[in-house]
Amino acid sequence: MRNLISGLLIVFTFNVCIAGEGMWLPLLLQSLNESEMQQMGMKLKAEDIYSVNKGSLKDAIAHFGGFCTSEVISNSGLLLTNHHCGYRQIQSHSSLDNNLIKNGFWAKSFDQELPNPGLFATFIESIEDVSDIMLMGVTDEMTEKERQSTIDKNMAKHKASIKLKEHHDIIIRPFFHGNQYFLFNTITFPDVRLVGTPPESIGKFGADTDNWVWPRHTGDFSLFRIYAGPDNAPAEYSTENKPYKPKHFLPISLDGVAEGDFTMIFGFPGRTNSYLPSQAVAQIQDVLDPAKISIRDKALKIIDAEMRADEAIKIKYASKFASTANYWKKWIGESQGLKSTGAVAKKQKFEAEFNKRVAKNPEWNKKYGSLLDEFEQLYEDIEPYAYTRDHFNEIIGRNVELMRVAGVLNRLASRYNAENQDGFNRYLKRVKSFATGFYKDYEPAVDKKVFAELMAMYFEKVNPAYIPEDVAAMFAKYKGDLSPLADQMYGSSMLTNTSKVLDLLEKDPKQIIDGINADVACSLQSKLNETFQDNVESKYQELNAQIQSLQRTYMKGMMTAFPEKKFYPDANSTMRVTYGQVNGYKPRDAVTYDPVTYLSGVIEKYVPEDYEFDVPEKLQTLYAKKNFGRYADKGKMPVCFLGSNHTTGGNSGSPAIDANGNLIGLNFDRVWEGTMSDINYDKSICRNIMVDARYILFIIDKFAGAGHLVDEMKLVHPKLEKKGQKLTAPLKNG
Repeated sequence: MRNLISGLLIVFTFNVCIAGEGMWLPLLLQSLNESEMQQMGMKLKAEDIYSVNKGSLKDAIAHFGGFCTSEVISNSGLLLTNHHCGYRQIQSHSSLDNNLIKNGFWAKSFDQELPNPGLFATFIESIEDVSDIMLMGVTDEMTEKERQSTIDKNMAKHKASIKLKEHHDIIIRPFFHGNQYFLFNTITFPDVRLVGTPPESIGKFGADTDNWVWPRHTGDFSLFRIYAGPDNAPAEYSTENKPYKPKHFLPISLDGVAEGDFTMIFGFPGRTNSYLPSQAVAQIQDVLDPAKISIRDKALKIIDAEMRADEAIKIKYASKFASTANYWKKWIGESQGLKSTGAVAKKQKFEAEFNKRVAKNPEWNKKYGSLLDEFEQLYEDIEPYAYTRDHFNEIIGRNVELMRVAGVLNRLASRYNAENQDGFNRYLKRVKSFATGFYKDYEPAVDKKVFAELMAMYFEKVNPAYIPEDVAAMFAKYKGDLSPLADQMYGSSMLTNTSKVLDLLEKDPKQIIDGINADVACSLQSKLNETFQDNVESKYQELNAQIQSLQRTYMKGMMTAFPEKKFYPDANSTMRVTYGQVNGYKPRDAVTYDPVTYLSGVIEKYVPEDYEFDVPEKLQTLYAKKNFGRYADKGKMPVCFLGSNHTTGGNSGSPAIDANGNLIGLNFDRVWEGTMSDINYDKSICRNIMVDARYILFIIDKFAGAGHLVDEMKLVHPKLEKKGQKLTAPLKNG
């Protein structure tokens, strides 16, 4: 199997691959992408990007907390990522008296940098194809359970054979829907400290209104620092730790960007589904996305009103609101983008060609001839369960926080019955940690309003067969207005009282379980969950397993039937490279977007005292005086720019790198019209949004007065140096 896939991977055809599309493994750039990247303007070699023998770009790229990307930009471990990636940490250090979210923060020395328990930065040391090892003994005749069991045993055996140092690990992930496996050797630094952040009026300028939207004017960045032990190796937090000395850090270019410039994004994209059949795309577009959008729309309207009315609630809910709004808006753009680019029709056209090719080859026809018909039936069968599942997960599992915490406590109770004392105690420790964090940012009065709206929606939208009869009868009694039920529930449940829950978790196991079983919110969640698990989730997982098995076969069939096509693996939170160019776009008739925005656009959007569009007085003054220092471009201050790079969640905080390997920007978003790139990349409208590196430097230096941080960076002028021009300002070389 591995030989087939490897052989297909090294095929190179210019007229098939779309420049900009694809999330490529850095290990394979030399065989797959180097030539094309250089034709697009890159001056580097593949070994400059990924090498295990010398420092390379990969050694400056870190997985930030396991959910974002970051990059080292100085020889003292200075780490750059997005403001929204560091938001939890910024929020954790904030209070009404010391509001870092509102006012920003800039450490003046190492000893002022703020520790963040639980935050880590992970680097990739090497990547290895282990397909032969993982798939040893796997046959086409196996059931899915047998196949996975064989792979799990192979994986466990291989991991056991590798001796690891402290803070080192190996991650093995499937690629191409399980047709190939790669191993990632990692090293993790657990001491990462907050160094600096602009106020949210810069770092979150435009907030939810501008989220996923171009033109954008957001200075979405924050600074952290990696600390290491005396031997420069990873170490748990200690005041004795020293700033990390990296194998490589990214110089920063002051030359900026121009239309057509080469751009490379390096990071850890989370999840894409580029090879779904047309039936799946249609279901996402027409059924699942609209359902999730409508749920979050109701929740967000309630929370937004409460945040605008109360500054304390705004601090508590800022991170949660941003997280909820992020994918709400993304799904809206995704659904609209799929429709506007004719994604389903494009898939159907590809599938018609697939069937045509397969039919000509008897062996292929035997293996793949019925695939698409099987997909059609399976997606029809799974739709009602997927629809209900989204409602349960969005309402019971996420947006009604009372139900969410009830679910956590009910799982604790189930552990008591299903596991020994040690298992219960281990989970109890996790629950205590969850509860401490949860109640820090919980406001029952807000959640009660969300409960009334969303639980009524659950009763209205979910098939009665998937709701317990007594619960359905209780809902029906209120005739669509669940406010009285919410008053009753929140007035009598102990889960709305922080001290009661935390006190309960300190008691002996039997008292804990009795307390959980006696609570009205836990009882409601338990009933809903039991019916959901029995009638929905079990059937969904059964059908989904069949779909995933068929998808793996379809993936293999596509790669067999289209030998001229260069396939890239879907994102799965592993290190990837994507490359493109600085490009504007036309989202619709008579509208054309330039690829660069400027500080003048910030001033144009300025709305005094508005939490989304307020502008700090100092930034207004700097603009009025045109005091941009060496960071200006022909007298204007660039803020953000666009590229045609294929990105997704997890690429937040990824460096935008120029043709010479220098940092030119910081990736933080995609344009709304192109958010469907997770499913259907379309070169015409799929664009990623980046903060210009010069704006980052300008904010640090001129706005924050933290020039000491700029001094430790290496600033370069590759375009001017190439032309032999004299630099207009001295550069620090960190």
